[in-house]
Amino acid sequence: MKQRDGMRIAILDSERDQLRLVTHTATGLGHECHEYTNGALLLQAVEAQRFDLLIFHWRLPGIDSPALVKALQRAAGNRLPILFTTHRADAADMAMNLHAGADDFLISPISDAELEARICGLLRRSYPALHEPQLVFGPYQFLPAWRTVKLNGVRVELRNREYDLALFLFQNTGCLLSRKHLYKAIWGADFEVLSRSLDTHLSRVRAKLDLRPANGFLLAALRGFGYRLETVSPQEEVQAHPISQERPMKANSTTPKSYTFAHAYEREMGCGALVRRATLDHKEI
Repeated sequence: MKQRDGMRIAILDSERDQLRLVTHTATGLGHECHEYTNGALLLQAVEAQRFDLLIFHWRLPGIDSPALVKALQRAAGNRLPILFTTHRADAADMAMNLHAGADDFLISPISDAELEARICGLLRRSYPALHEPQLVFGPYQFLPAWRTVKLNGVRVELRNREYDLALFLFQNTGCLLSRKHLYKAIWGADFEVLSRSLDTHLSRVRAKLDLRPANGFLLAALRGFGYRLETVSPQEEVQAHPISQERPMKANSTTPKSYTFAHAYEREMGCGALVRRATLDHKEI
């Protein structure tokens, strides 16, 4: 079972065949693997990069494994789960390895099935959020543990604050969110200096997530009040007024959705003409 796109695994072993075996199994689970045959190079990599898991052979020529584990844990801030492999099945040796800071072990020869099970088990214990429920909104699938969103199964690349903003909007679908509320929720501040940044982020979220009637959602900008993410039927006929006739809407307004959806979409897309309808092939007119 694939656990996450892009988990980074460092593999240390002096035997190329063993490296290929571990890499083949881990990449088959959807992870990104980095191979090392030298403990010093691995330590340098851990100091400079982020890894989610380390797999290495315990007894390598010229390497003090307990000392290397401690150095790796210090470099990673004591957050790096370690799975080691060994040819020895001696209980005292296993205990020494685990006390040194390793989290789990495998005794060679290693089978693909057992290695896969150990990788999944260790990641599950180390990162419980791996198994948090997915959040699904129509064709949009949010994976909070990995700060990832997919549209119709295809991953959408969002920056950190874009992701935070998108998830907040979807979790508050139908709610009118003031600019101050959005500032506070996403930036932790309500300074007006963030006004341009908020508009930029909202524009990017709308474009990247393709928020339009064809996908069932529309981002409405309500002048003087804030923003609201609305659900809308792709087949729903809408009629908008010219942008020059816009009037501020009250939070409890009973204005028909046809105005809210179409007019907001017209303004958000920067279209000065009328928006006459929203269908599966919605177009700016």
